[in-house]
Amino acid sequence: MMEVDWSIGQIVNAIKKRDLENDTLIIFTSDNGPWLSYGDHAGSAAPLREGKGTMFEGGYRVPTIMSWQGKIPNGTTCDELSSTIDVFPTVAKLIGGKLPEHKIDGKDIRPLMFGDEGATSPHQAFYCYYKGGELHAVRDRQFKLHFPHSYRTMNGRPGGTNGKPEKYEQAKIGTELFDLKNDVSESTNVADKYPDVVKRLNDLGEIGRRELGDKLNKIKGEGVRPVGRVLK
Repeated sequence: MMEVDWSIGQIVNAIKKRDLENDTLIIFTSDNGPWLSYGDHAGSAAPLREGKGTMFEGGYRVPTIMSWQGKIPNGTTCDELSSTIDVFPTVAKLIGGKLPEHKIDGKDIRPLMFGDEGATSPHQAFYCYYKGGELHAVRDRQFKLHFPHSYRTMNGRPGGTNGKPEKYEQAKIGTELFDLKNDVSESTNVADKYPDVVKRLNDLGEIGRRELGDKLNKIKGEGVRPVGRVLK
């Protein structure tokens, strides 16, 4: 952490020395999820559930810091739903780049970045894919619906020490709904309490399966597309 902090400081100082602060967007984020099997070499995602290799919040939620003098208000925070897939279309818009003709999954999040009043997430839902095409969950700004799947877990056991990992166990989750605004740890299944939310997110999951596929249900997506690139 100290080395990363020092390195970022060197970059920021170089930008300041060249008077480029008004022309430079700095985005700092991290890799996703601690590798819990490595124990004292892994870190912790607490209070988030699980870690790397799962689509629980501890497996893919990451912190992000953005800075742009004169553009992004100092000291502001944003808890709207966004993703690293949004960096591409957002930066493309900022530099006047032309996005590809085919559909991409990222959205322009400049209103969120710049703190526009009333700005909300441009995403209706976020699809939690893992293992090269298994749809494990779908979430919106508040709720997350898990579909039945297996996942790896330490099941409360400590991981390894001195860089030597312990073995994961395999666990299974059924169709379960979590209210992330009030239960970020994904500890209480509220599917029975919100059947309308379960139906809505399940319907969104079906849309995702038709478009992008789902190996868990042996569905081949009709809209699988190449990665996005800025066009000259």
